[in-house]
Amino acid sequence: MIADPAQTPPALEIGGVSHRFGRVEALRDVSFIVPRGAFCALLGVNGAGKTTLFSLITRLYDSTSGKIAVAGFDARRQPSQALARLGVVFQSRALDGDLTLRQNLSYHAALHGIGGAAARARIAEVLDLVDLADKAGMRASTLSGGQQRRAEIARALLHRPQLLLLDEATAGLDLRARAEVAALVRRLIAEEGVSTLWATHIFDEIDPADHVVVLHRGAVLADGRAEALAGGDSLSQAFLRLTGEPA
Repeated sequence: MIADPAQTPPALEIGGVSHRFGRVEALRDVSFIVPRGAFCALLGVNGAGKTTLFSLITRLYDSTSGKIAVAGFDARRQPSQALARLGVVFQSRALDGDLTLRQNLSYHAALHGIGGAAARARIAEVLDLVDLADKAGMRASTLSGGQQRRAEIARALLHRPQLLLLDEATAGLDLRARAEVAALVRRLIAEEGVSTLWATHIFDEIDPADHVVVLHRGAVLADGRAEALAGGDSLSQAFLRLTGEPA
């Protein structure tokens, strides 16, 4: 029986989420949806609350208000099911530089209960997806910054997640590497059907047709297609109008 798309839950649903660190309000009543098979950009300057939100989605922090659901599974009440459907690439580098790329992925596969021939086959598959099949035997520390990012995306794909979270995935990369990583993620959406929440402060990583959520000082200021939000101006000009921040 084919599932009715209207009854299929979104890849990610954030509803009325707030969070504090003591007296500091990091997030305030944040709500938005990432549809299945979509590229959604979470746009905000440093300190907007993007990383805090990612930490709540991934259960690094406990969410005490609102709703966070991944593919229909409540992150607080059904954490195992929700996390099993997530692939995450954080801003900080996470590969072990002393291990080969294959060893890094083998270790991560084991954490997801994938071992033996199944792990070897899946590692070969994801390395091919990110165009790193010829680098499998190289130590992670010898890879370029862009290659390391692609390797981290491969690692995040090992368990076939339905949603990829990428927190400033192009931080520290040069222009060419940034473009390659962004193009890879868009290709994965088209070919693999994985949904993506892409946190960034870089306007040129966002295409006019992209779904954009503008997060500023912990609150959502706008939610819609980038082209519509821009309203005939550049996205950076629209961002300045919304936030009063320099673009």
